[in-house]
Amino acid sequence: MSTPAGRDIGQLLEVMRRLRDPDGGCPWDQEQSYRTIVPHTLEEAYEVADAIARGDMAELRDELGDLLFQVVFYARLGEEDGHFDFGDVVEAVVDKLVRRHPHVFGDAKVADADAQTVAWEALKAEERASKGAAERPSALDGVIHALPALTRAAKLQKRAARVGFDWTDVADVRAKIDEELSELDAESDAQRRHEEFGDVLFACVNLARHYGLDPEAALRDASGRFETRFRRVEDFAAEAGVDMSASDLATLDALWERAKRELA
Repeated sequence: MSTPAGRDIGQLLEVMRRLRDPDGGCPWDQEQSYRTIVPHTLEEAYEVADAIARGDMAELRDELGDLLFQVVFYARLGEEDGHFDFGDVVEAVVDKLVRRHPHVFGDAKVADADAQTVAWEALKAEERASKGAAERPSALDGVIHALPALTRAAKLQKRAARVGFDWTDVADVRAKIDEELSELDAESDAQRRHEEFGDVLFACVNLARHYGLDPEAALRDASGRFETRFRRVEDFAAEAGVDMSASDLATLDALWERAKRELA
């Protein structure tokens, strides 16, 4: 492991400065803007999540470095434009964390993690109100649009639930899914079908929330299982000389069930 003296943030900031230097810097880095590096930031965040999911700590270390570089990149752009620098970013997050944890850095008391979540959201609501975030404050304020769709749906539902807008029985949530599926089945208009399918997904997210599940993680894991099993089906087909594209569904389904049994 690196010693504390091995590297510090100042060295990373200097590397970033050199990359953006009009005289001898990197042409690609020089061309970037806040908007153009957003896709890279999102990709790096997902790569961090993937390393954690795989339990690969060496990879996680590297991916965290890549994600940190994204923060440094934005800070450099902000400094060049005269808006803020890396120190300002650090100061802002330190102030925010201290302000939002009065039970740690002050005299406030919280009973447990649930109580802390309620207090945290109340503090965030006060901050939004002080900034004039909305003329008429809403329980849904602060749920950003750029989140992955399943994650955003769950956050919206959690916010609504905090003010009592929620099912009390999971059976009612399950019934809602059946209702939405029926409405989808009955729809023939393409746009309405699009809307009804969205309602089905939203209801499924609600069911996940009531079961205490993360819908984004659940779907990601399901996709991973599908990929692993499908690749095994391809192996079986190749070993048997089976042309998958010319096979009937019964043959492919038999290979699929074999893959599921092997990988269970």
